[in-house]
Amino acid sequence: MPRSVDGTRRKDRRRKILKQTKGYWGKRSKLHRVAKDALAKALSYSYRDRRGRRREFRRLWIARISAACRNEGMTYSRFINGLNRANIQIDRKALSNLAIEDAQAFKALVEKARESVGA
Repeated sequence: MPRSVDGTRRKDRRRKILKQTKGYWGKRSKLHRVAKDALAKALSYSYRDRRGRRREFRRLWIARISAACRNEGMTYSRFINGLNRANIQIDRKALSNLAIEDAQAFKALVEKARESVGA
């Protein structure tokens, strides 16, 4: 029976990992064993942080909306409660953009929220 050698597949597998770890510091980009661990860690961090990015953006939008509401003499929680009671469906990203780019439209929303809350 002929002898089977795992040369090219093994080399390709290792080359793929080293290609992905290009730019890493020191042995992490040069040695397969170290690079394999570094890549596994990096991929788990990137998966985790893609979800974290969404949380961070939501926090930023809420901070911006809150600051704009306080300029109009209203708190963030009362504003959101007022929008919900007035049946105004608009997400926080859009509200944040309104607060920055179109102050008059945001002011109108604050007034609608204020009317529906009754404050």
